[in-house]
This record gives sequence, structure tokens and C-alpha cells, in this order.
Amino acid sequence: MEVSIASYIMLSAVLFILGAMGVLLRRNAILVFMSVELMLNAANLALVAFARHWGQTDGHLFVFFVITVAAAEVAVGLALIVAIFRTKKSINIDDLHELQG
Repeated sequence: MEVSIASYIMLSAVLFILGAMGVLLRRNAILVFMSVELMLNAANLALVAFARHWGQTDGHLFVFFVITVAAAEVAVGLALIVAIFRTKKSINIDDLHELQG
């Protein structure tokens, strides 16, 4: 029994919407980064589903690059969060609009 591409795309859309809602509704910087990662993984799922459906390997190559960029984004983002936490003692996004020292 094979799962249809519509199921993969529906799951990808649900994950992307959940990630977008997390970015728009959350005020914690770590939760926002987790939501961005969820959105990237939803896009990866859609790319792999379409690549498998059409019998191409290009989608898998794009997924590899997206995962690489996501890993770099997490490393830089967490470094920024740690630096901001050391100065502001908070990771609430609403508290970051005042960035003067």
C-alpha cells in the first residue's frame, strides 16, 4: 500500500501553517527559531514528496542544501540569543526593541 502524494503535501501544509503561526504568535526567541525550523522541514517534506512522485533526484539535492543552511542558521541564531540574553537577561522578543546598551 503506497501513500499518495496528496497526503504528504497535506502534512507539509499543516506543518508549515503550524510553524507560521508559531512565528507570528510566540514572543520567545527560542520558540520562534523552532517554528522557523518546522517551516523549513515542511518545505523539505514537500520537496522530497514531489521528487519521489516525479522520479527526479533534484528535490533531494535541494533538501540537502536546505538542511545545511538550517544548521548554519541555528548555530548563528543560538549564538545571537545567548549574546542577547547575557546583556538583556531576557529572550522575549518584545523586550528586544530597545537595543541601546
